[in-house]
Amino acid sequence: MFRLDGKTALISGASRGLGWGMAKALAKQGAHVFLNGRDAASLEPRALELVSDGFLATAIAFDVSQPEDIQRAVDQIVSANGSLDILIANAGIQHRSPIVDFSEDQFRRVMDTNLIGVWLLAKEASKHMIQAHSGRIIFTGSITAHLGRATISAYIASKGGVHALARQLAVELGDKGITTNVISPGYFSTEMNEHLIADKDFNEWVCSRVPVRRWGNPDEIGAAAVFLASDESAYINGHVLTMDGGFSISM
Repeated sequence: MFRLDGKTALISGASRGLGWGMAKALAKQGAHVFLNGRDAASLEPRALELVSDGFLATAIAFDVSQPEDIQRAVDQIVSANGSLDILIANAGIQHRSPIVDFSEDQFRRVMDTNLIGVWLLAKEASKHMIQAHSGRIIFTGSITAHLGRATISAYIASKGGVHALARQLAVELGDKGITTNVISPGYFSTEMNEHLIADKDFNEWVCSRVPVRRWGNPDEIGAAAVFLASDESAYINGHVLTMDGGFSISM
């Protein structure tokens, strides 16, 4: 079960963190994974690592906030492999500032990557998936789509939009053989959170607040991505799979 042999997958933000964890998992299940990020120099070693282990992987650098780059990349993948079966729109950025000091440019920058980039990826991928009458679209959301936290207004707004977009696409694309779902992580030990982990007080707060008493490991998200990308998840559509160790249900 859950094999992905013969499937082609595009994972954005795949050079590190959650994206890398999901890319590894899909590759190990037989998918040809296309690793996306803005920096080719950081993607190539990741692709080489997977290929060296006997898996199928290709680095494909582009900026998810640029429509022309996305269209060109998706067309390139389909031209090379014949299809794009799985999209994991994972790339995201963060900016922390009290709202009174949050510049409009910074807000738009976060939204351009975290929400508009997700929409653009889904738009281009769905064109080919509709023709094939088959596809899996997976978004990386966040528990902040439902929970507030100071200083990250743009991030929270963008992730709330991602969750809403997934519901809408699940309805629009469901009868075309395409499912759209969200993986909603809590606190994971990624590069984006290194400074938080290094903060002794914050680290202790997370570990005391999460019922399983630890941060998530990026590799743990891979199994969830594999399941939602597989044929076995065909009747799961518009779902938000929360992965937070119980953080969001604990008082």
